[in-house]
Amino acid sequence: MATEHSKSAARIMIAPAVFDLLVWMLVPLCMTLYFSFADYRPMRGVFDAWIGFENYGRFLSSTSFISSVVTTLWMVGGILAITITGGVAFALLLDQPMFGQGIVRILVIAPFFVMPTVSALVWKNMFFNVDSGLFSYAYKFFGLQPYDFLSQSPMLSIIVIVAWQWLPFATLIMLTAVQSLSSEQLEAAEIDGAAPLSRFWYIILPHLSRAITVVILIQTIFLLSIFAEIFVTTNGAFGTRTLTYLVYQRVLESQNIGLGSAGGIVAVILANIIAIFLMRIVGKNIDN
Repeated sequence: MATEHSKSAARIMIAPAVFDLLVWMLVPLCMTLYFSFADYRPMRGVFDAWIGFENYGRFLSSTSFISSVVTTLWMVGGILAITITGGVAFALLLDQPMFGQGIVRILVIAPFFVMPTVSALVWKNMFFNVDSGLFSYAYKFFGLQPYDFLSQSPMLSIIVIVAWQWLPFATLIMLTAVQSLSSEQLEAAEIDGAAPLSRFWYIILPHLSRAITVVILIQTIFLLSIFAEIFVTTNGAFGTRTLTYLVYQRVLESQNIGLGSAGGIVAVILANIIAIFLMRIVGKNIDN
């Protein structure tokens, strides 16, 4: 049992890290909140310290706002669908005994450690390039016209790129859950004549529900701020402009710090609303 002296010593030792973390988060947030109420356009030499909620009104009333929110939700939903489905499938495959099982698991998890910018560049140039990409060579091999994924199916292309990055994370969580499943329960169901699909639907999938919940919660929080993959591949064109990318455009491309800061605050609020909603609705499964 920890004594009061050890508890006090622990608080003292952890206090500098907590203070640095708070400063690291609060200072940028406070500055963004301050600039959101100002007309700040440095390239034009304009600075008005207080214009009220004008920036918020302009950002929320723009036609790009609703479309960017819808794009963000579609993108997050598509990525979650691929990563959860693929994660369950890979977890079941990796749980089977095979030659070089450890090496295979490392190779499956490896994409999670690739930087988003690097993976986007690899997919853009190695796979999706209409002139020299591997998919284009495959199309030509079968006598078909090469398909320009980034301009003809831009949303799907970005979803595939990001899902490729997050699939190892989902696989790792699902694999841990699969390995914790009692083998006696599966053996008993098999002896009773349950088909493989029935064993999966009534035994394995309910057991994975908590792991699926964790994946949804964690990935959604991070996927709401997708940026690098869009910046590298489409630059927000062809209907791939998410809310995060819209804020970037308002700040850097329009050189309107105040408008972009208002968009950033709106994005933070929306992300927190979605996170709270998931914690209340989906997160209840963790406690059961």
